[in-house]
Order: sequence, then structure tokens, then C-alpha cells
Amino acid sequence: MDQVLLDIRHLAVDLPPWADRSQAVSDISLSLRRGEILCVVGESGSGKSVMARAIMGLLPAPHVRASAGEILLQGEDLLKASPARLRDVRSKGVSMIFQEPMTALNPVMTIGRQIEEVLKVHTDAPKAERLRRMTDMLAAVNLPDPQRLLRSYPHQLSGGQRQRAMIAMALILGPSVLIADEPTTALDVTTQAQILSLIRQMQATRHMGVLFITHDFGVVAEIADRVAVMQQGKLVEFGERDRVLNEPQHPYTRGLIGAVPRLIPRPKAAAGRPEAPVLATVALDKTYRSSGGWFGRGSRVVHAAKAVNVEVRRGETLGIVGESGSGKSTLARCITRLVEVDSGQILLDRTDLRSLTRRQLRPYRERIQMVFQDPYGSLDPRCTVGRLISEGPVIHGVDRAEAVARTHELLELVGLDRRVADRYPHEFSGGQRQRIGIARALALRPQVLVADEPVSALDVSVQAQVLQLLSDVRDRFNLAMLFITHDLRVAAQVCDRIAVMRLGEIVETGPTVEVFSAPQHAYTRELLAAVPGRDWENRRVQPGSRAGS
Repeated sequence: MDQVLLDIRHLAVDLPPWADRSQAVSDISLSLRRGEILCVVGESGSGKSVMARAIMGLLPAPHVRASAGEILLQGEDLLKASPARLRDVRSKGVSMIFQEPMTALNPVMTIGRQIEEVLKVHTDAPKAERLRRMTDMLAAVNLPDPQRLLRSYPHQLSGGQRQRAMIAMALILGPSVLIADEPTTALDVTTQAQILSLIRQMQATRHMGVLFITHDFGVVAEIADRVAVMQQGKLVEFGERDRVLNEPQHPYTRGLIGAVPRLIPRPKAAAGRPEAPVLATVALDKTYRSSGGWFGRGSRVVHAAKAVNVEVRRGETLGIVGESGSGKSTLARCITRLVEVDSGQILLDRTDLRSLTRRQLRPYRERIQMVFQDPYGSLDPRCTVGRLISEGPVIHGVDRAEAVARTHELLELVGLDRRVADRYPHEFSGGQRQRIGIARALALRPQVLVADEPVSALDVSVQAQVLQLLSDVRDRFNLAMLFITHDLRVAAQVCDRIAVMRLGEIVETGPTVEVFSAPQHAYTRELLAAVPGRDWENRRVQPGSRAGS
């Protein structure tokens, strides 16, 4: 445990002249020991991933380069290694699990071919030996039917399976150091728990050192031995996990921990809301079918929504929670008529939206709007922010001058300067883009706001700001909000009621306080038990817990 595998000494990484600061990493010194999991935490832009890529020799030179310091891998300075030596070190000495496997994996190559490529480049093993090693590794990371998965393409795997395949690829040569860059950020709690358990198991059996990059303090509490906190490229705190989590010394660390949503539902709202829901679904069904190709082999039928009944009132937030593939996003798209349902009703103020033609539906579009999970993907990169927000009102007959005035008002409402209306989406941070997405959804002054995983990829501090903004907007405009999330901590903070989805069905619903304190369905209990860092959460909230929580 005391053997130092990776020793970073006074590392500095320069940014190009046009960047917002001169260095991505400034005078960083930390070490990783054998058999240890070191978690590196901090907000986006803190330099976590740049430091990891510097270790791997993957900085986008010449604009971003290591300008000072040493990165010693078992005594060898990787900053002085030749490109050929770095290629040899990668996978053998140090390997990396990237944040988004769908982006990191080649979509036109099978999983087997991509893992085999590592063995071909770094070993002389014959084909039979390569196949055996790949099969054994996929089994080791708990992937079912390794032979089938080796023949599969990335898009044919679930998010958790793709992440496991990435882990298998990273471990196939038995590296001494594993770098995991946000490997569980977009995963639901049960899949996240499985991946964390797998990484911990692999680290223990192979005696590796793991550098785990994350912004989730629940994950830190679950797996870390030591914690390094980075802010604006600098190391501001470094120490044992329990000390950093329970007795943080730096104000930045205390601020990050303070922004972590608590797994304690907010107090139950007072009675007195109107009885009639503004939005309701009745026996909603949606089935996806795939033909399986020319010969019909492998055809699939997926029941994404089965007889779903939900309702939400003005001023209320209904949370839809469940694992990936449970049907949450399909339900949101059915309600907003972005996909057509097979049967059932979608009632907006007692009007069945499903019975309307596209022309008849148009006046109702402005009454129900959606905030998408990925604001960068949902905002047209060729349009200015001002045009993106004002476009909806103009299409629905609002005078352009009034639409522009409304745009400026909404930008200020979501915490942005009205002068940014002339800028493009790529000129904003992730949190700012999400605020723009919220402003665009509010531009039509809807009755119902559907938020599909609006904070899943945001840092805890930005996440807290966006959640507060959504709460303020709901109260100010008396909106009915349908909030879809896989993060139960987030659901506890923003939702008045919860509906739990599993395999397209609502298995439990009720006030958030009641569902969280006394879950009735086994699946709900499983979800709550899988939330990372629950023991730390219980200790953290005891001293100042709210009365009646």
C-alpha cells in the first residue's frame, strides 16, 4: 500500500493565449499508491481531465502542453518519454476509462475487434490466445454472454454494458495504474453501484492504483481512500477521505460539499391546491418494434410505456424516477407529442392531445414545453441565443419587438446578462446552456414544463443553481412540472410527488416524503439502497437535520 506508483510533482499545463486563463493545471503535486483509490474532485474547468490526459500523453499539442514538472510512473518521467515509449506505456503501465464510452468507442467496429486491437498492438499472442483473454476479461467485468458481446457493436449495448466494455479494454493488459474519468456520470444509481463495485473489485484483485475523477461526492464517499480537490487548475485540498469529507479545510471544498443535494425530501407541501390536474395521462401505451433485418432475426418488441397513469397540478413538481430503459424519457416525449403513442389519453386541461391532428395541436404546443437533457445537442449551433429564445413566440404570432423584449427579460430571469443574446451556444458553459434551454422553454409562457434529466451532467454547484432556478420559475409562474431524473438526491430536493418507473410501468407513486421514508415496492427499495455514499449522507445530515425530516 505504501509503494508509490504515480508521483506528480509541480505539474503545470499551459493553455493557448486565447483561453480564459494561462494554465489549465498550475503547480500540482500528488501521489498515487499501489492498492489505493485516489478521487480527484472539482467543477468543470478545474483541470481534472487535463491532468489525466497529461499523464496519458494525450494533450492536444501544440496549443495545450505540459510546461513544467514531472509525472513519474514507477520512477520514469512520462513527460520526457518519446512517443514510441508512451505508446508502450499506455495500456501496459497506465490505462484510461473515458467519460463517454459511446464517443470513445468506434461505432463501426465490433467490441471484440476494438479490444483485440489493444492485444495486437502490444502483444504477440496468437488469435486463439487473444480470444481467450478477451472472453475471460468480459466475464471478469460481469458481462453476460461474452461471445455475443464480442460480435456486438457499441450501439447494441446498454450504457452500463458499454462502460463495462471500456473497463475490459482498459484492463486487458493488466496496467498498474487505472485512470477513470467520470465513468459513472450519466448512469442510473443501480448501474452506477455495479460499476463502482466492479472497479473496486478489479483494483483489489489486481493491486492497481486507481485515479478516479468525479464531481459526485456520494461516489467519493463510497470508494475513495484519499481525495484531491482541484479549483481553477490548483490543488486546494488533499488528504484522507474521511477527513476531507467530514472536516474540509478549504472554503471551496466546504462549498462543494454544501451544494450536494441531500437524500432527505423537502417538507410536504401544504394542502389547498386545485383538485383538477392540469396534465394527466390515462392508460398510456407505447411499444417499439425492430424488424431484425432482412430475415427477421433478432427482432425485438420493447414496451416502453404500459398503461401509464400520472397527473400533475399547477405549482406542483412530479418526479419520474427509474433506471435507464425504464421508459422515463419515452413518457416525456409521448406527453409532448414528440413521439406518437399506441393507445391511451394525454389530457391537458381535459383536452386529449392524442386526438388532435398536427394542425389542431399547434395552439397547444405553447402550453406544454420541454427542457432537454443535453442543451448543446438541442440548441441550434448556427443561431444566436436571442434568436433561439424568441423564435417560438414569433412563430406563435407574438410581435417580434415584444418577443425580443421577452427574450431579454427571460435571460435576466435565468441569471444571464441580456447582452449575451448575440452570442452562440458554444460560447457558454454547460450550466449556462442549460439556463438558456430553460429560458427558451419559458418563452411561450407554458402551463406545463417537462424537464428531462436537466442537471444529470452538471457539477454539484451548478446543479444546485439550476435546481433553485427551476424551483423559483415554477413558483413564480405557477407551473406544473414533470421532472425526470435518475438521481434520487435531486428528486428529493425538487419533487413534491414521485412516480417510480420500471420496464415501462409505474410501480409506485406518492408524496416524496412517504415514498422515500417507507417505500412499498421492492424496486423502489433497491433504487434507494443503491444511492452511493448513503452512510456518509446519514452522518452528514444528523447534526443539522431539519425538524420533521
